[in-house]
Amino acid sequence: MKDDVLFTQLQAGDKDAYKQLFLKYYSPLCEYASQFIRDEESEELVQDLMLYLWESRESIVIQESLKSYLFTATKHRCLNAVKKKLYHEQVHSFLYEKLKDRFEEPDFYLINDLNHHIQKAVQSLPEKYRETFELSRFGEMTNAQIAKYQNISIKTVEYRITQSLRILRVKLKEYLPLLTFLL
Repeated sequence: MKDDVLFTQLQAGDKDAYKQLFLKYYSPLCEYASQFIRDEESEELVQDLMLYLWESRESIVIQESLKSYLFTATKHRCLNAVKKKLYHEQVHSFLYEKLKDRFEEPDFYLINDLNHHIQKAVQSLPEKYRETFELSRFGEMTNAQIAKYQNISIKTVEYRITQSLRILRVKLKEYLPLLTFLL
């Protein structure tokens, strides 16, 4: 059966026409796509194209032949896949260059370890102290804003922050030399 007849039937929702088109073009399109991208990727790309063909069958307008449309669409999808892969490689290279020195620096691992212990120590604070401390240090709120938000006095906010810092100094005492060294 001719492609234009099959496509007309496909547009009407004929699954047999879709199956015939799929069987006729799947392998040649995969072969064509493999000239641009790896075989596994080419199969997935052609499957996506064929799925698109079925899902968009009512709105697709083919000006030349179905064969030309499918091969052109495959080529464009392959070029987009290559472009996307190159972009990801460029981003990866950029991030690697940006971060490689940080990973090679021994202090990076000490800082991560310190950060973990700080978070653990903050989480172990009494609940009301922790909430007030986190709003102050991580929420970047003023004492007056915290007092209003928690419906407590500014003096209570100051007391909770002071107590939190005392508790944290005790819990993190073995890391204080590292903190002063790093800062």
